[in-house]
Amino acid sequence: MGRAVRRNGACIATNPHHRGALFQSLYGLISRTHFTDSHFTDSHFMLKRLIYAGLLALAVIAIMAAVVAWNTLRLSSRQIDVTPVSVLALERDAVAARLAGALQFRTISDAASGDANAEEFKRMQAYLAQAFPRLHATLKREMVGHSMLFTWQGSDAQARPVMWLAHQDVVPVAPGTEGNWHQAPFDGVVKDGFIWGRGSWDDKGSLVAQMEAVETLLESGYQPRATIYLAYGADEEVGGRRGAVEIARLLKSRGVRLDYILDEGMLVTEGIMRGISRPVALIGVAEKGYASVNLAVATAPGHSSMPPQNTAIGMMSAALADLERKQMPAQLTGVAQDMFDTIAPEMEGMSRVALSNLWLFGPLVQRQLAQSAGTNAMLRTTTALTVVHAGNKDNVLPGRADAVVNFRIRPGDTVDGVMEHVKQTVDSGAVHAELQAGSSDPSRVSPIASAQYALINRTIREVFSDAVVAPGIVIGATDSRHYKDVSDHVYRFSPVRAGPDDLPRFHGTNERIGVDNYLEAVRFYVQLARNGK
Repeated sequence: MGRAVRRNGACIATNPHHRGALFQSLYGLISRTHFTDSHFTDSHFMLKRLIYAGLLALAVIAIMAAVVAWNTLRLSSRQIDVTPVSVLALERDAVAARLAGALQFRTISDAASGDANAEEFKRMQAYLAQAFPRLHATLKREMVGHSMLFTWQGSDAQARPVMWLAHQDVVPVAPGTEGNWHQAPFDGVVKDGFIWGRGSWDDKGSLVAQMEAVETLLESGYQPRATIYLAYGADEEVGGRRGAVEIARLLKSRGVRLDYILDEGMLVTEGIMRGISRPVALIGVAEKGYASVNLAVATAPGHSSMPPQNTAIGMMSAALADLERKQMPAQLTGVAQDMFDTIAPEMEGMSRVALSNLWLFGPLVQRQLAQSAGTNAMLRTTTALTVVHAGNKDNVLPGRADAVVNFRIRPGDTVDGVMEHVKQTVDSGAVHAELQAGSSDPSRVSPIASAQYALINRTIREVFSDAVVAPGIVIGATDSRHYKDVSDHVYRFSPVRAGPDDLPRFHGTNERIGVDNYLEAVRFYVQLARNGK
């Protein structure tokens, strides 16, 4: 008789009969699981496919890595080669004091009245005439309201004239913040290496630096080949309708066609852009448009003890939340792409790799840029909820809620497109949307492949020799947008160095400019005039 051995509770047959039964059971199991010759053939084929797919994936990865490396390594600098100019000698203390003097006038503009603070404007203009006597004796001055237009006649009547812009007016100091200023905002103090005061940066710094440059050039006997206009609006901070608009209309009526216009705008940033250790000087080749949209919800007022399912405040809140959540799309194209293409060769580490290969890393770069308010504003039309009004008592349901949403429109979008976006996003029939007056489409994009852009680029590099120069978008509004009918080459650059700690000072508390930086600004305008020969 055969024996059976139990292992782990299972009986394994040791005689032929049991072995045959076991083999039959195993065969049945194998048959049910399809381990047949054809199975081994199919598995072999599948294995081959997996190997080939893996090899193909590795090859694709290797090729992509090679392309990424090649693009990164072959990327050459787009910075023009220049020889830095020798530092122009200036009387440091006297130059700083003249700007400080101009900051002592409360030239605050008012949208409702062109004559608001009129005496302050007149007093400042008299001060400038005393501070820069050669300029006022040589250049022709015309008054357009409280705005000023100076003409510095060039030696070549056939040369197309140019124009430098700045503005006399400043924004007010936020009530209640006066005590937070290290130096009183309208004292015009030079201290600790800075010129302190409202307007030192925006934009009396540019205005007085331009006058200082002209005065310096006149003292040396210089005359420009092309006529230079200096246009100084008195209401830029409230739209420029009385100043820049009227000056542009005057020039157009005289048949003046300008070779280029340079206005305030982008800066020499330091430590603001990630991945690059050098300062970055951005020339604004366009500025965003502007649109404010009024939203209104009207319902029946009532007692707070019996609120309906939908209230005016609730419906308005939902509409505002939808607009804030459903932003207009970001696009790394146009001027934004030109900017990063220009900066990419100067960057370090992974920033250089990513920006050199936007074909691969574009979506990732775009998402990262959208995380920062500053760079996000360059990529899209921004949505800002700025005003909300509703209710006047805690136990009364208001019958109306009002809000204002401000949009800064990127080149490529339009005011009409913004309104369409608002209507599609705020799909409740209860919310009424209306465009405010004063909206404007984005400016035209001025060419970067032009002699005019190259002139400004070269001048920046000669004076700010450590800076990388690139085109950019001005996210605010300037007077320059009103001059589109008298020039195709409108650029926006302020020769001001700014780091992360400086940006909150813009229209904020403790506005100031470094004395050494201010001297650089004067030298920039001197060199720009000389390069125009």
